[in-house]
Amino acid sequence: MFVDNTEELAQNKLLLLYLINNSDKSLSNNDITEFMLEKNYMNYFLVQQFLSELLDSDLVEVESDKDKESYSITKKGIIALSYFEDRILDEFKNDVNLRFAKSVKERKIETEVVSEFYLKENNQYVVNLKLVENEDILFSMYLDVSNEKQAKKIAENWKKNTDQIYLNIINTLTSNNIGD
Repeated sequence: MFVDNTEELAQNKLLLLYLINNSDKSLSNNDITEFMLEKNYMNYFLVQQFLSELLDSDLVEVESDKDKESYSITKKGIIALSYFEDRILDEFKNDVNLRFAKSVKERKIETEVVSEFYLKENNQYVVNLKLVENEDILFSMYLDVSNEKQAKKIAENWKKNTDQIYLNIINTLTSNNIGD
């Protein structure tokens, strides 16, 4: 079950160092194991053995943050990796780079412009204009208007001219000339 061949042992440790070093986010034991198993680079027990040995030799360290442990490469690990990185198969490097390029793309900032309106009890409409970035509300404004036509027009203008309207509001609110 455990690796006896010194070259294979070194190669597998290099794979783990490369993975941890080239990740765009901190990796948990589970993240590392999942990647290695998914691509059939090594089995669960080998991953655990090599991670433990990398920890023992101070090539990686475990950081704890809110009940989550993640691995990071140490300076010593970076130096070791730089000496032997050319021994890592290009296929592995490409798999790692593709994995993290994909996750960066998925996490890329997504801005959503929302404009909605609804009828209140007193025949007035409420218009809600929002600017949402990665599920965080950056801007939200509610307006009471007297009719549906006005509500639709405000919603349309917000969708078409979000940047300009938002910038005008921010500039107005941060201007020193208000109330002078």
